[in-house]
Amino acid sequence: MAATHHDPFSYLGLHRDGDKACLRLYAPNSKKIFFGKSKKPVERQSGSDFFEWTGSSDAIGDHEKITRIDNLNQSIDFFDPYSFAVQIEDFDLYLFGEGRHWNIYRVLGAHSKVVDGVAGVLFATWAPNAERVSVTGDFNQWDGRIHPMRNLGASGVWELFIPGIQQGNLYKFEIRNRATGQVMSKIDPYASGYEYRPSTASIIAQEQAYDWGDLYWMAARESADWLHQPMSIYEVHLGSWQRDDEGGFLNYRILADRLVEYLRKTGFTHIELLPITEHPFDDSWGYQCTGYFAPTSRLGSPDDFRYFVDTLHQAGIGVILDWVPAHFPKDAHALAHFDGSALYEHEDPRKGEHPDWGTLIYNFGRNEVSNFLLSSALFWLEEFHLDGLRVDAVASMIYLDYSRENQNWVPNIHGGNENLEAIAFLRQLNSVTHSEYPGTMVIAEESTAWPQVTRPVNLGGLGFSMKWNMGWMHDTLNYMQRDPVYRHYHHNQLTFGLLYLFTENFVLSFSHDEVVHGKGSMINKMPGDDWQRYANLRLLYTYMYTYPGKKLVFMGSEFAQTSEWNHHKQLDWNLLEYAPHFTMQNLVSDLNHLYTAESALHRFDFEPQGFEWIECNDSDQSVLSYLRRSENELIIVLLNFTPIPRSGYRVGVPQAGTYQEILNSDSSYYNGSNMGNHQFINSEEKSWMGRPCSLMLTLPPLAGLILKYVAK
Repeated sequence: MAATHHDPFSYLGLHRDGDKACLRLYAPNSKKIFFGKSKKPVERQSGSDFFEWTGSSDAIGDHEKITRIDNLNQSIDFFDPYSFAVQIEDFDLYLFGEGRHWNIYRVLGAHSKVVDGVAGVLFATWAPNAERVSVTGDFNQWDGRIHPMRNLGASGVWELFIPGIQQGNLYKFEIRNRATGQVMSKIDPYASGYEYRPSTASIIAQEQAYDWGDLYWMAARESADWLHQPMSIYEVHLGSWQRDDEGGFLNYRILADRLVEYLRKTGFTHIELLPITEHPFDDSWGYQCTGYFAPTSRLGSPDDFRYFVDTLHQAGIGVILDWVPAHFPKDAHALAHFDGSALYEHEDPRKGEHPDWGTLIYNFGRNEVSNFLLSSALFWLEEFHLDGLRVDAVASMIYLDYSRENQNWVPNIHGGNENLEAIAFLRQLNSVTHSEYPGTMVIAEESTAWPQVTRPVNLGGLGFSMKWNMGWMHDTLNYMQRDPVYRHYHHNQLTFGLLYLFTENFVLSFSHDEVVHGKGSMINKMPGDDWQRYANLRLLYTYMYTYPGKKLVFMGSEFAQTSEWNHHKQLDWNLLEYAPHFTMQNLVSDLNHLYTAESALHRFDFEPQGFEWIECNDSDQSVLSYLRRSENELIIVLLNFTPIPRSGYRVGVPQAGTYQEILNSDSSYYNGSNMGNHQFINSEEKSWMGRPCSLMLTLPPLAGLILKYVAK
């Protein structure tokens, strides 16, 4: 009655002793209780809400239907949860304790199940320091006394099969800490659905029954050579890409149909979603996640999100999800101090708290915690057919002293600042995902010079598929924000990146982080008058799309949104009525289609044979020239980072013949000054820049030229 019993199954339910049996129930708000076809009465125990029947073992079956007459004289039929045996296999518990149960989300959480012919829901959660754990919900008046769970010993797992519970019911776990007696109401960490914020209850979701139509995409992905294929990523926050007429969120299904049309037009090959894992606070953009196995209910149901992925796949567009294993919020209803102890996090704040973000850090050294995260990663790849994960804030995971003052961090066992447990977790994550889901990618946001981030685990690397090239992004934006008159002093900011470019598999990213918190939008980073700002941005995008590496552009940047990103409202789509913006969109679209179509621009994104400087030292004129090549194609790129047109600019080329100007960012089609060259340019037999022949060109102001070798 005090709801402190550690082993409710030892008292409640059906107990047999030879030829005698005892059925004991706890049923508040009940007048009478009967069981069986003959309606045998179960007597109330004096002064309590316990009901008990004793009699012959032959007079009662293992799972009798019980009828309860409540205080409103309503008749309610149910089966006793405490008459069912343990439903979780010892092998599942063993693997979970070892941290090697890849699909533990199918065991823990809430799952519809039929046991001995009786339908219900099996609830299970991990809370090793609890004295008592109960399932509470809208089916038991949120009363923690009614459905206390069975403890499965040293595993720390609690489980209970409750017959008659239906999909759509709300529930939580009520946990009593054994040391303090504190009673907490917690969400299910493994739930596949949650209430719409600000409500926080978990939802018994419908079991997966979606009829996928992307079988061709999934089969082709397994054997795809993604290292040598084009990959241009459109980074999107679904809650603010577009909204409805009243400013509310759109459903995943509507977003899918609209995004497919838009991505086909603009030529992006992939979409990367800011976290859609459930989160309580809109302003976190999803990066402070509480539901690691549930798409946010802001935008629809799990099947709605399956439709989203399926629709994009059928249109030939890959889907990547931002995934956040580095930290989690302190919300009392979620993972923080889940069973009253520091369970998922470290107890010591020097290891367990992020000073910058006010969040908690996972204890990667605990097998069950690393298994929770690993299972989450595999869940999104398995259940939603995602093509990859982008792992947020990897640097904060691998360094114990990340953003910490001296003496405010704890060295590892060797005295170093490397988080050995987090490193082991990341290696396991990459090994397992690449093994279990060939063709999928795991991309690191890693901002330091940690070696071999994208090299195989068996060679000592972390095993990621790719990492964001943060050094290139910072150097390039720093250079582009300078007045062109000073750029020749900083020419090395454009060339330095080639010294390390092929040490990792890099993604060139202009992400959401660069257009918030006072950093200015991409267009407003550019110096000069209006004409120069748009010309500079066109030049920057031409540079990015011709530079080795996969590409990423944050939504709105492709049409030069003038304001910073505001997650509370949709993008400023009205700007596309104006020439500077729809022509910028035209340029990005053409660059995407060109990057995809021309193998020289993507075939060797990660290998040095695909890139060669023609001239990297022309700092006096702030001009770069280089070539990109594949086995059969040759592309020449020239970039003029000043507003001064360069007439009669001679550039050396490796092959004699005809070159076609296939893109000029100064074209009037892109709202430029339309200065350039004839469509076809013949080489001259004059060696230049160490090349056997050369081209005489006009370089437009603040513009890039892309030339393709077409004939001898």
